[in-house]
Amino acid sequence: MFKITDAAAKQIQIASKQGGTEGIALRMAVRKNGDESLDYLMGFDEMKDDDIVEVYSGIQVVMAPEFAPRLDQTVMDYLELENGDYSFVFHNPQDPNYVPPEKSDE
Repeated sequence: MFKITDAAAKQIQIASKQGGTEGIALRMAVRKNGDESLDYLMGFDEMKDDDIVEVYSGIQVVMAPEFAPRLDQTVMDYLELENGDYSFVFHNPQDPNYVPPEKSDE
């Protein structure tokens, strides 16, 4: 199952409002590169008849059935990478370049 963290959901809602795409689903896709790594593609889009539809943290997510296996177990987050530079990050154990996030000892 694909998941979205609360931080990512909040940013998606902000982008949707700013872009005038409120009420439109977020479409997810993934592309395999020549080195077997994965690129994640997303954008607001209308649903199609054969789409898989899920709701995560209030965000309606759609994907074509062929992308569901590669996105299974993926967690989409929104994190500060460095010096105030924020980005969507995909934690996908199926990606050969995946490194599990370090757990905090707090």
